[in-house]
Amino acid sequence: MEERNMRKSRVGVVVSDKMDKTVVVSVGRSYIHTQYGKTIRRNKKYVAHDEKDECGMGDLVRIEETRPLSKTKRWRVDEILTKAK
Repeated sequence: MEERNMRKSRVGVVVSDKMDKTVVVSVGRSYIHTQYGKTIRRNKKYVAHDEKDECGMGDLVRIEETRPLSKTKRWRVDEILTKAK
């Protein structure tokens, strides 16, 4: 059995699940400004494929890079880490 190459993965929170088999995941990152030393937080939204339509708003999920599935979908939900209350 062949193994897949290393793929990028991100952990984020589902912010929208209104589409069919698709979720929008917000991934936050923080870094230190090179000149001023201040910690800066940035968020980016990724459109991810959710084959079984299991994800709901507020769930913490891991997404993984994949081939282009549509115009904006290049990620898929790898696993649901925690479900929202």
